[in-house]
Amino acid sequence: MTNKAFQRIYTQLEAITKATVSLRAQGVSNDELATVAGRLAQVVKIKDDLVTLQVYEGTEGIPTDAEVTFFGEPPALNVSDELAGRFFDAYGHPIDGGPEVEGERRYIGGPSVNPYKRKQPSQLIPTGIAGIDLNNTLVSGQKIPFFADPDQPYNQVMAMVALRADVDKIILGGMGLSNDDYLYFRNMFENAGALNKIISFVNTTEQPPVERLLIPDMALTAAEYFAVDKNEKVLVLLTDMTLYADALSIVSNRMDQIPSKDSMPGSLYSDLAKIYEKAVQLPAGGSITIIAVTTLNDGDITHAIPDNTGYITEGQLFLRQDSDTGKVIVDPFRSLSRLKQLVIGKKTREDHNQVMNTAVRLYADAANAKTKLENGFDLSDYDNRCLAFAKDYSTRLLAIDVNIPINEMLDTAWELFGKYFTKAETGIKDALIEKYWKEND
Repeated sequence: MTNKAFQRIYTQLEAITKATVSLRAQGVSNDELATVAGRLAQVVKIKDDLVTLQVYEGTEGIPTDAEVTFFGEPPALNVSDELAGRFFDAYGHPIDGGPEVEGERRYIGGPSVNPYKRKQPSQLIPTGIAGIDLNNTLVSGQKIPFFADPDQPYNQVMAMVALRADVDKIILGGMGLSNDDYLYFRNMFENAGALNKIISFVNTTEQPPVERLLIPDMALTAAEYFAVDKNEKVLVLLTDMTLYADALSIVSNRMDQIPSKDSMPGSLYSDLAKIYEKAVQLPAGGSITIIAVTTLNDGDITHAIPDNTGYITEGQLFLRQDSDTGKVIVDPFRSLSRLKQLVIGKKTREDHNQVMNTAVRLYADAANAKTKLENGFDLSDYDNRCLAFAKDYSTRLLAIDVNIPINEMLDTAWELFGKYFTKAETGIKDALIEKYWKEND
């Protein structure tokens, strides 16, 4: 054994299995990180001085005299205001050329906030995207995923949400980002002059997949510092949780654990819940809101990853390409925010609820008209007006590239109602029609 910069190094293994190595070592703690022949490992068992390490990438090719280097502690992050505007790797080390952050050392992956200290969410988080703000309003302390096909521009949507959201801090946890995606996020944040409130933890495709498992906990440890200690509103963006779950699957298969549905580990629900349950609204005003991307295999929402996610989160935002306009939209039929009623009409204008419901109902009527058209039936005048409305609604309100305040979204919807329908056809209360109806010139 030698000692190099406080790291203990050993070179004699006693046992090697498919996923673990064992050796005699002193002063090692549970969950401590290490490298075994350069591969990331973590202490999973200690009996007397016999230490067993789980080697995340597997032990194939590791000799009995492999070098084992202990990090000296479980995964941890230095937290302070200096985190703001910085980019870090999965271990919390800077990747932006800046200095290491000084601050209080905190172990990652701790328990969620005591439910007794939580408050019912009631603060609106506007994003400027009407498919979210108008139809599926976000509330501080909420946990909600984007469901998207792998070819959808979900990282662009995440960047837009980051730049538009009215919060104090935004924390990006990027898992399996391509180098282009990483540079895209970095350039977007720098060019917008918003770096001072954004903190990023990034694992790229060139780095070991198992390092992705550290990213959410790193991001949430930073989030808890700003929300709990500083009473700030924090938005955590995690992309892509499917790649996180795939990394879990790799590790569990190496450990010879019996896989559950879709080759995922049986612990998938609790692994995901441990992350999502960190979302919280605190009585003192701080909050952690979590938006996470879950990419879908061939649009399959019954796959174990989105299926488990749906049980844990408070709805989902479903991205799809609109065949009529070619725009990527937030699908009003498959998206849901279970907490939106806490802010609609309370933190937003009085007509919000009726406008939202009316627009979605008319959009549904357009979908029925489209089905009639495809099946060779004649369309009524109302059907044709619904189809024209749907194109406008999709282009001017549902498309993710629309960036306007909520009141302007509501005014736009009223304008479309007046353009295509009579007052009676909307079914909106007379008092609201008198106040907001816009006749088409």
